[in-house]
Formats: sequence, structure tokens, C-alpha cells
Amino acid sequence: GKRMSGTRFIAFKVPLKKSFEWRLAPDERFSPLDLITQVKEQKEELGLIIDLTYTTRYYEPMELPDTLQYCKILTIGHEVPNHTIVSKFKSAVKKFLRENQHNDKLIGVHCTHGLNRTGYLVCRYLIDVEGMDPNRAIELFNRCRGHPIERKNYISALRKTSGTRNFPLRRGGRSQKR
Repeated sequence: GKRMSGTRFIAFKVPLKKSFEWRLAPDERFSPLDLITQVKEQKEELGLIIDLTYTTRYYEPMELPDTLQYCKILTIGHEVPNHTIVSKFKSAVKKFLRENQHNDKLIGVHCTHGLNRTGYLVCRYLIDVEGMDPNRAIELFNRCRGHPIERKNYISALRKTSGTRNFPLRRGGRSQKR
């Protein structure tokens, strides 16, 4: 994928450790090192990887450079991520942006294919936190990723979302605009 213009996000498929390479054709191989190289070729630098896969077997975070932060959020595939997952994702992004406001390092996000869970959570952040229109967020993600979000349940859930979740809930469950 490419940097999502106007954001610090870049989405990609899961990089795989060497032990998976024998199963793949040479042009399908994509290692953590390949990821770093491809991002550098775009004149960008990764600062954080958010791994949304529901396993730890694809690669070891210690294969990544020490300068690159890693955040694991176990996210089940095929299901629209629940409130807890969405909150963890938003918190990780906000923390990184706070700590990196004086640089332009990117937040790399991946699930297995870097489409559905990744697209949903990146778009949710853009809709809920940045106030972006859902259709614009989906279109931006699809264009920059180079592949569209495929699951209809993810797309319809995003389209039902508006930026109202930006505000803290008061007792009684109503959002409170400041």
C-alpha cells in the first residue's frame, strides 16, 4: 500500500518470517525487511506497526528494527471489530501521534491481507476521530491500499458510523459534546 494522503496511515498485508517462504512463489514473498524497504522506497518511514492478526505465528516483532514500535491487537477475522478493539486501536494511534507530533513517521496497519480488519479500523479512526465522511474514508483506503475492503458487513458498519463516538459518554450513555 501507499500512505493514505492527509493521514499518517499505510496499510499492507502481513509480512511473513523466513520459515513461510518455501510455501510461496518468489514474487509472493513479503518479509518484515521487504516491508521496511518498500516503505523507504516511497520516501517514508514507519514508526509504528499495528498488527491485527489473530495469531502470533507470522513474524516475530524482534525481527523489526528497534526504532519501530509494535502493537498487537488480537482481532478476529470476518466479524466487525467490537468496541473494545476499536478503543484499543484508537488509543494506540492517538498515543503514537502524541509522541511523534514533531516527525512524519507512519503508522503501518495490517491484518492478514491488509484489507478488511485493517480497512475497518483505519476508516473508523478517520470517521470517529478525524470527522471524515464514511464514504470518503472507504474510498481513500481502497485507493491507497490498492485493493478494496471486500466484506460487505464491514462496509455497511462503516457507513452507519458517524463521528459522534468522538465525545466521552456521560452516565446514562448519551454522548457529551464539550
